[in-house]
Amino acid sequence: MRMKFHEQLDDLTDRLASMCHLAGEAIETATDALVRADLPQAELVFDLTEQKQLHGPCEEQALALQAPVARDLRQVVTGVHLVSDLSRMGGLAQHVAESVRRRHPDHVASGEAEELLARMGRVAGALAGLAEQVLRTHDPGLAAELGRRDDELDDLHRRLLTLIQDPAWTGSITAAVDATLLGRFYERFGDHTVVVGRRVIFLVTGEQLSP
Repeated sequence: MRMKFHEQLDDLTDRLASMCHLAGEAIETATDALVRADLPQAELVFDLTEQKQLHGPCEEQALALQAPVARDLRQVVTGVHLVSDLSRMGGLAQHVAESVRRRHPDHVASGEAEELLARMGRVAGALAGLAEQVLRTHDPGLAAELGRRDDELDDLHRRLLTLIQDPAWTGSITAAVDATLLGRFYERFGDHTVVVGRRVIFLVTGEQLSP
């Protein structure tokens, strides 16, 4: 009975890590589409987030598990929350792709704003890769590293907002709104990877870290 339970937990862990991998691939693909104003590339983001619908199966699998001891209960509860976090990451990648679709054939951003958004996309993709490792290894030290690496994304976001709010900004109001929204999408993506790390720390140690 216990062996079967842990086999199910291992399968759930693998599914969650796969969701994280897809979210990371989606945000990187969306960023490529953003920089190139590439509509087919943007459409690929929707294929990535929809080709393997793991949200429902993962949530059902977590809720179906029996959890007679504290550590197992934490795994079940954490699994349910992680499904939501990872699904939102995929949704944020879709938002970036939708921006490309909406402005095509024009670029959504240009100049320094586009450069900053491209860097945010690369950092977001790297954070997703690290979060996938955390989900597969349940390493609290690696999980804590997510928060530190997310600081780079937050710094890029601040620089983007400063650029847009500068009186010397020559872009249009539409461009400013687009860049502001895109920056927020990337920043929220990074925040969700940090939450993934905190949930894994809670799973392993039972400690609930404050935001």
